[in-house]
Amino acid sequence: MLLQGRPALAIAVVVDVALHGGRGTVSAADIAERLGLARRGLEPILQPLSRAGVLNSTRGPSGGYRLARPRRGISVGEIIRAVIAGKEEADEGESSPLFTQVVAPFWAEMEEETLARFDAITLDRLVRRAATAGLTPAPSEPISFVI
Repeated sequence: MLLQGRPALAIAVVVDVALHGGRGTVSAADIAERLGLARRGLEPILQPLSRAGVLNSTRGPSGGYRLARPRRGISVGEIIRAVIAGKEEADEGESSPLFTQVVAPFWAEMEEETLARFDAITLDRLVRRAATAGLTPAPSEPISFVI
């Protein structure tokens, strides 16, 4: 299935950054902790997202990740494409005429149709869904109305 492993994790990472980024950056360690993952397991996800212009990264002690663009300008399809880019190694049988002339073209068509549907969904929609589910972070400082 298309939405397993890296694509699903990439979506979770970007939603996490959108939820917790505010005006600053989100560290890979914090993302990993919230998602219950090892930090080094996130690097293969974070790097292509940065290269694709979905996330911006900052190095240094206060470094981390933030959205490269507003949430409404990032589609789920773009997130998925960032992490599935590149040619996968062929399995046995994938050079047969049946595979190359029938199965592979069919699979490519279905994948493109699926990605087109994901292109219609923005990161903003998923962040609003997270808010509805009560998954937004608590404010870091209490709001004060003292003048």
